[in-house]
Amino acid sequence: MGRLIYSAIMSLDGYTVDADGHFEWAAPDEEVHAFVNDLLRPVGTYLYGRRMYETMRYWETEYEVAGQSPVALDFARVWQAADKVVYSTTLNAPATARTRIERDFDPEQVRELKEAAERDLAVGGAHLAAQAIAAGLVDEYQLLVVPAVVGGGTRALPGQVRLNLALAQEHRFRGGAIYLCYRPA
Repeated sequence: MGRLIYSAIMSLDGYTVDADGHFEWAAPDEEVHAFVNDLLRPVGTYLYGRRMYETMRYWETEYEVAGQSPVALDFARVWQAADKVVYSTTLNAPATARTRIERDFDPEQVRELKEAAERDLAVGGAHLAAQAIAAGLVDEYQLLVVPAVVGGGTRALPGQVRLNLALAQEHRFRGGAIYLCYRPA
């Protein structure tokens, strides 16, 4: 059985993107990027909403971009090796390999995916993660907090949900970012 992991990079004040939809302030340095690669290496399936998928599909052809760092190329290989399930009412067909489109997020279907999975699953995108969190599907929260305050935008964690979590792991980076891993208590 696979675990469902919510992995997000967020500002100190709890946002994944700012009020203008930008997230350049969250770009990881080489140390953080290598750490994230290792966190995501065990993931066999990514669950994405349309917007997160459209951002992440960049990694489908990352190896073709000249001058990429070894860490970025490693991430591209990790991402390409996993299956992707995209929840969208507007996309007609996937633009990447190993990808399928689902029209609606169905918690029971995700439970079945977890039960059948030999590897972990990761949910990406705050809006889709909020649905998985509200349905009680998330087994682990991998939050990378960067030293930026953006004042508003898309919240990393949903409102109106109460969770009791236990800290499972933490890691500090030279650049000031902190990794926090929580599991339901």
